[in-house]
Amino acid sequence: QVQPVESGGGLVQAGGSLRLSCAASGIIFRLNAMGWYRQTPGKQRELVALITSSGSTNYAESVKGRFTISRDNAKNTMSLQMNSLKPEDTAVYYCNTDIRGGRYGVGSWGQGTQVTVSS
Repeated sequence: QVQPVESGGGLVQAGGSLRLSCAASGIIFRLNAMGWYRQTPGKQRELVALITSSGSTNYAESVKGRFTISRDNAKNTMSLQMNSLKPEDTAVYYCNTDIRGGRYGVGSWGQGTQVTVSS
């Protein structure tokens, strides 16, 4: 399985927005639940947004109402629109294109993309 490629991270002020993208190949993209995780130093990677093969979505409480996950099966891409960003959203964000049991990322991990939110 080819590693997914994340992009779109950067430095933004609190209250700002960023859009992350994930491109994947080598999988039957449309069949999988997939999502975005984030990780900060010394902490476990946490799932922040999930989208199923049918397009249903689920979000961590900390990002509900601010983040929106979407997918384009024709282009094998997935996105995370992040609005009203807070300093606590600062993390490395990873996508995973095969999530099982609603939370376990079993697909390959990419390099991640750094999101830094300044106060």
